[in-house]
Amino acid sequence: MALSDNMDLPRPFGPYTLLRRLAVGGMAEVYVAKARGIGGFEKLVAIKVIHPRYSEDDHFVTMLVEEAKLSVLLTHVNIAQTFDLGCHEETYYIVMELVEGADAYKLLKRAAERPARIPVDIAAYVGAEMCQGLDYAHRKRDVTGTPLTIVHRDISPQNVLISFAGE
Repeated sequence: MALSDNMDLPRPFGPYTLLRRLAVGGMAEVYVAKARGIGGFEKLVAIKVIHPRYSEDDHFVTMLVEEAKLSVLLTHVNIAQTFDLGCHEETYYIVMELVEGADAYKLLKRAAERPARIPVDIAAYVGAEMCQGLDYAHRKRDVTGTPLTIVHRDISPQNVLISFAGE
């Protein structure tokens, strides 16, 4: 059964339990998952799972691994944290911070369906926060001071997450 089959959720996935699918993209799917530890420790995370059809393609696996290796170096309030990179049953995945909220596409779509619009000051705030995160990533250097030359190549409303707390 394909990983993307929502009929079989929740279900174990390595050391995690996949709870629900959040999003589907070109090369991966994102799930809400639960990480468990000793003494009843639990944490909700987001798991980006490479589509099964790409798991055997070295190019796509390399892209996912390189994304994880770069993103784990980034620590900024406007960038979701990366916690882990793994492979379970030949399916590669990245474990990331779960941002409880909605993406900008959903918010813009919902706003367009109503008579009220998103206030200019809120839109400007979101744009400024996005730019701060992008600027941080662009200027990031490794431990030797060498620029990482990170350029985000997929800026879209679907990739801008806004938490319920307004972050």
